[in-house]
Amino acid sequence: MAWAFSLSVECGSAESQARQFAQHFEGLTWVLSSGSQCQSQVDIFQDIEENWWCRIRPDNISNLGIDRPESAYAMTELGILLYQKLRTAPPFRYALVGVEVDEFRTFSELSGDAASLAIPGLVLSTELEKQFQEGLSSLRPFSPGYVWQPYAGEIYSPLMTSPELKSKLNELLAVG
Repeated sequence: MAWAFSLSVECGSAESQARQFAQHFEGLTWVLSSGSQCQSQVDIFQDIEENWWCRIRPDNISNLGIDRPESAYAMTELGILLYQKLRTAPPFRYALVGVEVDEFRTFSELSGDAASLAIPGLVLSTELEKQFQEGLSSLRPFSPGYVWQPYAGEIYSPLMTSPELKSKLNELLAVG
């Protein structure tokens, strides 16, 4: 099973807006501090509520999720680069960088759950901020017209990736 790292952006009900957004990221190449290069792979799709999304997925990065400290570092570096480019992007409603963030929340899910606004890295248009009001005290300015819950980076957790460590922990829990 693939665990893709990406920037996922909800652009609203207009396909043309998602296409314009996609053009902002098409063909970009990033050079990481390790010297490796990643090129953006961009696609758009529609969710169950008929809103349009744009997904920007850098290539040459793990499809296994965060399976070692080096992948967490590389994804965090890419996350920062994606957020930097997002600051100058065409209009969108909300966005998030991370592993498996495609359609992380539909618009109705996001608007109906104030707790979901506390997701580290969530960027929200100020129009939506005005609509949601509740639970937004921790949001900070991101760029003109946008606020965000600051990005916390990607985290490597050995218990999530190692069957051996999971088994040892399960043995320990069974004894207690």
